[in-house]
Formats: sequence, structure tokens, C-alpha cells
Amino acid sequence: MSASMVRATVRAVSKRKILPTRAALTLTPSAVNRISLLLKNKPGFIAMKVGVRTRGCNGLTYTLDYTKEKDKSDEEVLQDGVRVFIEKKAQLTLLGTEMDYVESKLSSEFVFNNPNIKGTCGCGESFNI
Repeated sequence: MSASMVRATVRAVSKRKILPTRAALTLTPSAVNRISLLLKNKPGFIAMKVGVRTRGCNGLTYTLDYTKEKDKSDEEVLQDGVRVFIEKKAQLTLLGTEMDYVESKLSSEFVFNNPNIKGTCGCGESFNI
């Protein structure tokens, strides 16, 4: 055997548990309804795009935009007829996140319930991972 040859052994594993994959982003029924309503009022746009950008006192903040097309690197979430694209930069930060839409007497907003967040600022607009 020459020095450049590498030997490998293959073994079948029959009783290994397969771990379920986590959804990149799940939407609550109120988020689905709101996104659907927003997209109906914007003909020509096919989805909402979620991203993150550096901003605020804690590092990152979410961005929401209308989009007419899916970029190559976007992750697509299709739930109950609503499409949401996740920008490449935001994909790992949003893994396992629930997107909700909340209305109160003073405000209405999308809320991201993200299990990956390590800290947030006092106002709740920026976060770090």
C-alpha cells in the first residue's frame, strides 16, 4: 500500500434515531392572515421577505419587505398558502422561530418568538445571538 492511499470502513447503522428537522420559520394563524391581507393589497408582489440587519443597541434587528421574486439563496417557507422568503444572512438566526401578528389598542406588529436569542435591548427592537 502506498503512502497516499487512505483506508475507510463502512458500517450499516440500523437502530439510529433520525432527528426531525426544525422548520426555518413557522407562522401563527394571525400572521398568515395578516401577510395574506398585505399581499392582496400589493398586486405584483408574491411574498414577504424576512431579513436581519445590524442596527440598534443589541446588534441585529428584523426587516420585512415585499418581494416580487425569490433570490437564489433565499429559503422559502410556504404555509397555508402564504409565502415568506428568508434572506441568506437571516437563515441561521431565524431557525426554529415562530412569527406572530399581534394587535393591541396602541399598536399592531409582527412578533418573532425566537429561541436562539441570547439578549434583547430594553425596547425589544434589537437582539443578539
